[in-house]
Amino acid sequence: MMTWREGRVRELLPGWDGVVVVSVDLDGGAIVRALAYLELVGAPVVGDRVLLNITALERGLGTGGYALVVAIPDRPDAWPGTTPDQAAGHLVKARYTPLQPMVLGVDDPEGEHHGTLAEADDLEGLPVLATDLHSALPAVLAGVRERAPRARVAYVMTDGGALPLAWSRTVAGLRDAGWLAATITAGQAYGGDLEAVTVHTALLAARHVVGADLAVVVQGPGNLGTDTRWGFSGVAAGEALNAAGVLGGRPVAGLRVSQADARERHRGLSHHSATAFGRVLAHPADVPVPATTDRLTDPLASCLRRVREEARALADDAPHLTVVDVDTCGLLDALRDVPVTLSTMGRGLEEDPASFLVAAVAGRHAATLVGDLG
Repeated sequence: MMTWREGRVRELLPGWDGVVVVSVDLDGGAIVRALAYLELVGAPVVGDRVLLNITALERGLGTGGYALVVAIPDRPDAWPGTTPDQAAGHLVKARYTPLQPMVLGVDDPEGEHHGTLAEADDLEGLPVLATDLHSALPAVLAGVRERAPRARVAYVMTDGGALPLAWSRTVAGLRDAGWLAATITAGQAYGGDLEAVTVHTALLAARHVVGADLAVVVQGPGNLGTDTRWGFSGVAAGEALNAAGVLGGRPVAGLRVSQADARERHRGLSHHSATAFGRVLAHPADVPVPATTDRLTDPLASCLRRVREEARALADDAPHLTVVDVDTCGLLDALRDVPVTLSTMGRGLEEDPASFLVAAVAGRHAATLVGDLG
């Protein structure tokens, strides 16, 4: 099912890197906000007729309340052209959809890094932290930077959620703040500084092209789940750590937790993490958990004690997992200083501190594997 509408741009609204946001008068009188990806459809201006996809908007799904601009049909001069990199590349993403982009893969024979990656087969101990939700990324980085502020961090975005990296205002803000050395889009995801066919090549590029000290692997915004054990896009976190293990990296499992989720399956240790790291992951990995709760108050302290117990129970049944106690001192202050908004499932730091604190704990531990760069 796909729902199309036509309209005219009435106003330009604030956007972000790679994205133009417009207010559109639909045929029939309604007004909607719409998002245009510059690299796919070009930049609309006031008065342009635009073709919109409003399917997710009508269903109330996670598009942030936006329609999506599919085309600016009457103004060809607005359409994106072909850059030299695009002309050289032959890696097609979002394949066989009407808006498939062709990009230069980091290991494409035409590209400058092909020689570096042609025989690359070893991450040389690169710490690789994978977790479920995109919203954990700034919290992970807060934990990393608290321990190793000069660490070069590469973000690998997998294709379980949004495919265009430009959709993520979180990544735009983190890049503006200098918290990321590079972004790499893997699989069907696209729009990173580097494009990779698989998570394996993305991780190798992080190590051998970016020179990263640490790679963080998380799907784009828009986690998909069906309230079943296996039917959620976050299983890819376990697969990413398998890739890290195969390639000689140091896998770190970032747990998804919550103290405030209305769904019991996500309170304490989420069933997503139990499945991804207990069942999908087959290589040794560290599982960082908060070590102390003495300075914390309930309900946060109670939730973190529950998480420790559940993580240890998980490791008892999954001997490839090693639970690592990590001090939480200073991490709440670090989370309050992140340069982007912290929000997970509509909840911020005050509403669900356990979610962000456990992500920061994982980042702090990963930073210790890098060494003291601070």
